[in-house]
Formats: sequence, C-alpha cells, structure tokens
Amino acid sequence: MNKLETLEHYFGHSSFRPLQEEVVDAILAKQDVLMILPTGGGKSLCYQLPTLLMEGITVVVSPLLALMHDQVVALKENGIAAEMLSSMQDLEESQQIETRLRAGEIKLLYVAPERLTNAYFLNLLHQLPINFFVIDEAHCVSEWGHEFRENYRRLSLLKEQFATTPIAAFTATATHAVESDIASNLGLRDPKRVRGSLFRENLTIHARHRIKDGRAQLMEFLKLHTDESGIIYTLSRKSTEAVAHFLQNKGIEARAYHAGLSTEEKNRTYADFVADRVQIVVATIAFGMGIDKSNIRFVVHMTMPKTLENYYQEIGRAGRDGLASETLLLFSAQDIVQQKMFIEDLPETPYKQHAFNKLDSMVRFANSENCRHQSIAAYFDDRIDECGDTCDNCAAPASEKVDITTASRMLLSTILRTEQSFGLHYVIDVLKGSKEQRVLQNGHDTLSVYGIGEEYSKSQWLTIGDKLLELNAVEIGEFKVYRLTAFGIEVIKGAHQIELKKERLTVQKSEVKKRVTYFDDYDVEVYDKLRDLRTRIASEKGIPPYIVFSDKTLKDLSMKVPKDKETMLEVHGIGEVKFERYGEEFLTLLNDDL
Repeated sequence: MNKLETLEHYFGHSSFRPLQEEVVDAILAKQDVLMILPTGGGKSLCYQLPTLLMEGITVVVSPLLALMHDQVVALKENGIAAEMLSSMQDLEESQQIETRLRAGEIKLLYVAPERLTNAYFLNLLHQLPINFFVIDEAHCVSEWGHEFRENYRRLSLLKEQFATTPIAAFTATATHAVESDIASNLGLRDPKRVRGSLFRENLTIHARHRIKDGRAQLMEFLKLHTDESGIIYTLSRKSTEAVAHFLQNKGIEARAYHAGLSTEEKNRTYADFVADRVQIVVATIAFGMGIDKSNIRFVVHMTMPKTLENYYQEIGRAGRDGLASETLLLFSAQDIVQQKMFIEDLPETPYKQHAFNKLDSMVRFANSENCRHQSIAAYFDDRIDECGDTCDNCAAPASEKVDITTASRMLLSTILRTEQSFGLHYVIDVLKGSKEQRVLQNGHDTLSVYGIGEEYSKSQWLTIGDKLLELNAVEIGEFKVYRLTAFGIEVIKGAHQIELKKERLTVQKSEVKKRVTYFDDYDVEVYDKLRDLRTRIASEKGIPPYIVFSDKTLKDLSMKVPKDKETMLEVHGIGEVKFERYGEEFLTLLNDDL
C-alpha cells in the first residue's frame, strides 16, 4: 500500500490534515524532524503512519504510562502491532515483548525516557532494526519549557549511540527559544522544522474576572454542557475536593484528581472519565499530559495558571476530535499575588526572573481586550488574524469603559489613612461606613474617608481593588495587608486616569454561547442509540468508548445513515480495520433497529 491507501485502511481518513503529509514524507526520507503542532492537530499519525511503510521498528519515547497505554490500545484497535515496555508489566510479559521485537512482530514500541538509561535495554535496541526514534512531548527536553524533566535531558544519548538513526520530535507548545533548545539538546542534524498555526478554530476561549468563589459563574457555564465531558482545573488539592463535592451536591457526576490521592484512586478516576462513567474531573495540574480522550467538550480554570504554556496545553485537551468546544478562565488579582508568592520562594537563579516574566505574560493575556487566539499565537512567535467569533473579546461588541479614577483615589486614600495595616475587606468596611466593632474600636469611624464609599457595593469595591492590584498601584504584604506603591501615590495625586470595563462593575450571567458546526447538526435520537451501542462494545472489550468510534464518527453516522460497507467507509474515521471489527453491528442498528 502507498501512504494514502495506508491512511484510509488503518486510520479511516481519505486525506491528510495540514502539515501531516510534509512530516510523513520527511520521516520516509530518513530526515530528523521537529514538529510543533497544537493538541488535536494530528501529531501521532505523523509517525504512526510512516513506520507502516518502512522496514524495522519505531521506538516512541513518551512521558506518561497512561498516555502510552491509551495509544497502544488505540493502535491495536486499528490493526497496528504496538506494545509498551514499562513498570506496568511483570518480567514474563516483558520477556514476551522482547521475543516479539526480535522476531519483527512489533512496529511501534512505547517506552518512558528512564528506560533509555538502562544498559540492558540499550543493548537490546542495538540488536534491533530501529527505523527511527520519536520523542513525544519534546518540550520536556528544554529547561526553558514549562515542564522540564531531567530524564528527557538525557535523551541526547540517542544521537551518541545511534548516530545514523533519525529522530522525530513532537510538541504542541514551544517558543522559538524552546524550539532551538530542543534541537540542540537532542543533537538533531539539519532537522525538517514544521510549525503549525496555533489557531484552534474549534475552540472558543472565554476569560472572566472571578466573582467571589466563581461557583455561580461555573454553574452558568455548565448549563451549556449538560452530560458532556469536561475538566475543571483548580490551584490546590483542597479546592479540587471542594469543587467536586459542590458539583456532586448539584447532581453532577464529578470526581477530584490530585497528587495526594492513592495511585489506585487516580487510576480509577482516569479510567472512569475516559469511559464516560464520570462527566467531570476537577483537578490540579497533576491531571496533565497523557489525557488522550478525544471528546472533552470543555475546560474550565477556576484560577489563573502560572504560564501561558500551561494554559494553552490545558485548554488544548478540549475538542481533540475537531468538534466545537468551550474554555472558560476565571481569575482575580488574588491569583496573581498567590502565584508571585510561589515564585518568591524559589532560589535566586535566572529561572526565578524567567518565572516572573512568564507570569506577567499570563496576567496580560487574562486582562487583554484583544483577540485571545491572536494573543496566544503572538506569545509563541506565531502571527494569525483575529479569530472573528471564537473568543469573548472578538465575539462581543467593544466594551464600554467607565472612569473609576475618583473611586480609586478614595480606596487608595483609605488604605493610606488606615496606616497600610489592613486587608482589602476591612478597608472597604471603612469606606462604606461599617458599624463593625473592629472599625469602631480602631477609631476609624472618625477618619475623613469613613463612609464616603456608599456609591458602590462591597463586590464592586473588591473589583476596583482588583484593578488597582493589576495596575500595580497596590501590593499585598504579609497577612494580606494592602500597601501603596509609588504608582498608587501618583494616582492619589491625580497623575493618572483609571478606567474599567463597565461589565466588571455589573454582576452578570455568563454570556458564553455554544457555537454550532456541521457536526452539531445531527440526529440526537440516532446518536444516542449509537452511543449506547458504543458503550456496550467498549465495556465488553475493556477499552475506552472513543477508541471504538469518536463522537465525530457517531454524529456523522447519525447524519449519513449508511446502508452498506461501501457507504459506511465514507464516514469520518471509519477505515477497513474499524469496519471489520464494528461495522456490521452499527449497520444492523442503523438499518434494522431504527
């Protein structure tokens, strides 16, 4: 078979996606390759397909066992001989895989980077016909990346030990500096560099200033995603448990996931999420790389991530199947303070300033009124047009702004007159003329600023305080005490005008609207029956439902209702192998049972 026939037969696609063929051809020509392509762009196919057209074995280095396991299961379902060697196997299983490798019965072998420092394993590789190495999640190689791993740094040994064997490195996120670091550390020789556009057209991005704990905003958002899979990211282990419990009390099937849970519990939660038995996982960043579930419809951040790399990779877990998906970022100035405190605890190295710079980029993105997609692309040295309607800033009309200079001067003056010794809530109590005992005991009811702030509600004053924190007019010291900066003093003196988006002073319901695409115009009743059949088959085979058929495939089936094998092979994602395994059952349902 040629490459297009192979694409159709094993993967069920009639054509390549952008840039895929270019990388496949480079690998077939035995070139080193460095590909940067967003999550969901189809990186895996770029190395899974060419090995089927080549002699020998492809060794894939991947950082997480769960990711390797899911990819191996998916490849086997497509009729491709793949295995993984890891701590999950006992000695007997490992020996059986080794025997099959020597017999040429395996095309793709997945391993963790640690295994490549094992002398016995390296010796085994030298005895095998390796056609090329794959480094997945290659940004882990770079200490300037956001997920640097020491074991990845040691992968430079591949070029030292296998000088003539090509390497193909893949990542979803890398600035040009990180890209150069990857190429240098892996010792890539004149690599074919392919960088895809970072624009995820099926992903709608929203960012909102968090109101109180953000739970009311979260529930408004979730109304648009009933019975859909999603991930909610929070900053701490405690908050994952709290938000998961809150959702459970609302009748939503949610589960917490964080590093403090037992391995057994984490594995069970992951398996239930992948199998659609759990709708939502509320997680820390511990629920990170390795999520290969294609039908995640939304990702919510309840707090601000520390870098744009983290944020982009995390929202990239939504919509891997190409269908319309939503993301929501809820943040406040308190998040910025907390992240800065984490960085302050780092040792004094160049990396510390690097971390501050990355946080500043994240803060600018969250507060930006420009196209969200364009801002992300610019950070990664990519240029794209404004998205049009797939982010809140582009979809909404130009925001009306209000002048809050007078209010800002009031707030800053009150901080100053209470001797910069209290938190924001107390300062606002003074402004609003509170009769709280502590205010009276401190004699602050006698200050000239006492009671001058009744024009705004407490939540509005908190928003104004957030804006001043964003502008660095105030800073937070120990015990959450607010202090003025030099810029804050200038504001009090009338040297600056302060403006705020009008909607930030108004408590609003979420304006997130679900986008409709071709694949959303489907027969819901037929789709639900197809999904039930998929669930039954997946349960019987002990595999995730999306590996049987993706949501996109089921929706296409519900629209086209194929009558025979020929018309079924025209459906998205169904090739010869998938048809032989599942085609007849789905055809029977479509033609006899509906």
